[in-house]
Amino acid sequence: MSSHLLEVDELQLTFRMPAAETKVLDRVSFSLQPGETLGLVGESGSGKSVTALALAGLLDRHAQVHARRLRFGGRDLLTTDSRPDPAAWSDLRGRRIGFVFQSPRRALHPLRSIGDQLQQVLRLHRRLDPAAARQAALDWLGRVGLTEPERRMAAHAHQLSGGQCQRVMIALALAGEPELLIADEPTTGLDVRTQARILDLLDALARERGLATLLITHDLALATQRCKRIAVMHAGQLVETLPANALRSTAAHPYTRQLLRATPQSADSLAGLRSVDGALPDLARDDLPACRFAERCDRREPRCISHPPAPLAFTPRHAVHCWAPIADR
Repeated sequence: MSSHLLEVDELQLTFRMPAAETKVLDRVSFSLQPGETLGLVGESGSGKSVTALALAGLLDRHAQVHARRLRFGGRDLLTTDSRPDPAAWSDLRGRRIGFVFQSPRRALHPLRSIGDQLQQVLRLHRRLDPAAARQAALDWLGRVGLTEPERRMAAHAHQLSGGQCQRVMIALALAGEPELLIADEPTTGLDVRTQARILDLLDALARERGLATLLITHDLALATQRCKRIAVMHAGQLVETLPANALRSTAAHPYTRQLLRATPQSADSLAGLRSVDGALPDLARDDLPACRFAERCDRREPRCISHPPAPLAFTPRHAVHCWAPIADR
């Protein structure tokens, strides 16, 4: 029996609109074990957030999701035609899967108090009576580091700072006592000190509860510091997965190498920083290459355009999807 909490095998996502069809995710596969933190990294627009929404069943009716296998806690989340099962997702969201959204102030209900929103989660997912839900809500606001919990219970999102909204979002995500936390750019728009406090809080709560965490970020250095494994995404394709502590020494995909080259830690000065070559391709094109990085890559071969690269396993925990990986590891 698999020890994985989450298994994603060849996840595909297409947005079908009246005038166009866009294949956003292409054969995305990864797994996550209980207590593990996986960092999903890549440029803005690479498909990280939409992957998270697909995994939580939060996409709208224009999204067509398929997978060869999609399983959570040993439970198959697909119908017989390999589409997500809405009933299965509804049963998991909040109770077994928590979600920290990228823009917490916008994700919080503008007309309902923080206390109302948190108590609703507690009543729905933990079946608490009103008095117990209120006390649990106060406890959670204290656990995520908000001072004066009674006062925060009565506040609305617009009355809180960005860091306070993010702490409330973390409380909402964890109050149902989930097994998996999906954190989508949880420190966007926060100052450096608040970012560190939020990430320390997530780390502490994950250790305390044995949570599996999918941390989505464009910050490769942050992912290396905070995650056990890294999964690198480009234009809706997963190109490399490897241990975080081996990223700088063993990364083999040309895109991963370029991302590393573009981090501040790679240069002695601002002038020494280099950007990733080219731009993300337009996913609405009907002539996308099999490897969507091919047109940006100086190592491309004719088969990069015509044939999807099979994953090459350097070790049991390091796989790269590339016909011409960089071998000087």
